[in-house]
Amino acid sequence: MNRLGTETSPYLLQHAENPVDWWPWSEEALAAARSADKPILLSVGYSACHWCHVMAHESFENPAIAAVMNELFVNIKVDREERPDLDRIYQTAHQLIARRPGGWPLTMFLEPQSLRPFFGGTYFPDTPRHGMPAFPDLLQKVAEYYAENRAEISDHGQALLEAFERLEPGDTNAGQLGEAPLAGARDAFLEQLDPQNGGLGSAPKFPHTTSLERLLRHWRAGAHTSEPDTQALYAVALTLTRMAEGGIYDQLGGGFCRYSVDAYWEIPHFEKMLYDNGPLLALYAQMWLVSGDETYRRVANETADWVVRDMHVPGGAFYATLDADSEGEEGKFYVWKPDEVRKQLDEQEYGVLAAHYGLDQPANFEGHWHLRVHSPLADVARTLEMNESTARRLLDNARSKLLAIREGRVWPGLDDKVIASWNGLMIRGMAVAARALARDDLAAAAAHAVDFIREQMVVDGRLMSVHKDGRSRFPAYLDDYAFLLDGVLELLQARWDAGQLDFATWLADRLIGSFQDAERGGFYFTADDHETLMHRSRPFADESLPSGNAVAALALNRLGHVLGETRYMEAAENALRAGRTPMSEFPHGHAALVTALEEYLHPPTVVVIRGQADEAKGWAKQLAGLYAPRQLHFAIPADAQDLPGALADRAPREKTVGYICEGTRCSAPVDSVQALAAALSEAEREQN
Repeated sequence: MNRLGTETSPYLLQHAENPVDWWPWSEEALAAARSADKPILLSVGYSACHWCHVMAHESFENPAIAAVMNELFVNIKVDREERPDLDRIYQTAHQLIARRPGGWPLTMFLEPQSLRPFFGGTYFPDTPRHGMPAFPDLLQKVAEYYAENRAEISDHGQALLEAFERLEPGDTNAGQLGEAPLAGARDAFLEQLDPQNGGLGSAPKFPHTTSLERLLRHWRAGAHTSEPDTQALYAVALTLTRMAEGGIYDQLGGGFCRYSVDAYWEIPHFEKMLYDNGPLLALYAQMWLVSGDETYRRVANETADWVVRDMHVPGGAFYATLDADSEGEEGKFYVWKPDEVRKQLDEQEYGVLAAHYGLDQPANFEGHWHLRVHSPLADVARTLEMNESTARRLLDNARSKLLAIREGRVWPGLDDKVIASWNGLMIRGMAVAARALARDDLAAAAAHAVDFIREQMVVDGRLMSVHKDGRSRFPAYLDDYAFLLDGVLELLQARWDAGQLDFATWLADRLIGSFQDAERGGFYFTADDHETLMHRSRPFADESLPSGNAVAALALNRLGHVLGETRYMEAAENALRAGRTPMSEFPHGHAALVTALEEYLHPPTVVVIRGQADEAKGWAKQLAGLYAPRQLHFAIPADAQDLPGALADRAPREKTVGYICEGTRCSAPVDSVQALAAALSEAEREQN
């Protein structure tokens, strides 16, 4: 066993028995490299990464290759989910060096004194293939280059550092914040739309949930005008429908895989990530409110059920990931053979399921069948000469039977870390779905997650990023604070809890106190007392996750309006000004920041309902039946005491009342939910 055996990361533990003398990233590892004057081989991945597994089997488990690695390098293994700060730096460095996108596994070679990379790539095979060199040959060449070109490596490292600095926004306070990025993002997304299959771009195809949410909000902003943006709405509806029909969606168990390898959403990369499913849960629930289409409600419910059933940590929070592989094969857990299915179902059940999911068509995944909607259920019912309700009952029975069979298979690996930022995304998703679907159980699940994080992941007054096996580690990053703050604010609209409001203000104060760039605006990815690395970034662009700066700006602006605290609104405005130039030039890469801009230009309407707890909650449930993303609804019991900030002014009356607040101006108390809804509708028309 190498030095990874005492780690908690499932990814690092996967490599604990490798013959490679792996170190975790630590001062001891860096000191060893400096002392030996050996370059560092930095390998970054995560537990559900298929090509990480492939490279491990081919190279890291090979004693001969491991011997070369051990002789020539100090080898450091990093879980990108534990150390997104390191992953962010070295992914960016790879892109600058290689002039192409990175990915995982990430393989970088670092100069040991400065920790600046001088060469890198992603996956390397053990033998020459597909135009790539064999990993053992590459190791020798890199070591020779390091020994013979030290001055050149130093110069390249300095140039790389200067390139990092140029990536930061320039004059951050120049110019006005205006509407142009809203239309720019909308137009760019519609240009990328696949008009047949939905989604943005071609294969491989990712959900791009932040972009879809941007389009839906864009439609909503003009929904009361004479010319609503039906194109934007259509793009979202088409994409979500095709995804729900495709193999990227788990047709039996609910939840979405990471991405589709094809343009049709048919065959996914089978890993299921918490950070994808939280935003998708919210979006499908919101689309149900917009359209009334049962497909979106069903998918939202099934996805929420999957999270609660398979990804819920005992005691509260949510696990990180389900692997793509089981028994060493990608997708094995999910695929079927028709004969296997036929044995489990009666004739009618099989007839409906086979026609609906394409079991009567050629195999679509390595000689197996991965379920996706081949024929609409209405067409299947018509062909089989039965009514659609009968077909639906037979299909649901068949799905339940197959799910029970699948539960007995060897499961994909579970990465059972609790990641604060990803939990923030799921807390938000659960809270949005709780309101849209009228499911109090989802709000309870989200509240338990918040409680878990407050109780287990705040250590000595500081939020930790990761929890595993009873240990909370790694001081939290920007995304942890921002996503949790956003999630808690959404949860407070599903169920009021004064303690959670206190937690929200604590998160906001930590964001401003430890992450804010006081001179240029915006927020650094790491806190002011974080380990010194080669670069301290302020990320504004969306990647696989929405930008931490964007979510921080949105959530701080919202909290500022709720409490009447200008310092939160000012911090949000400064972040938007810091990101103004890249957002204006590339709005399609900054969808989350554009949404934060929208709420800065058109501040949210804050609705505070005061009354007996059950009646106030009933009012809030009635208001929740409409998709209104720029409205915030808080049902606060009449007996709630010591409310902070502006909330203290929203006093209860003898009967339940609602206050509508826009900026610093609030309406007189409204004493019926019907009148409140009408006033909100009128206010929205005037705002747009």
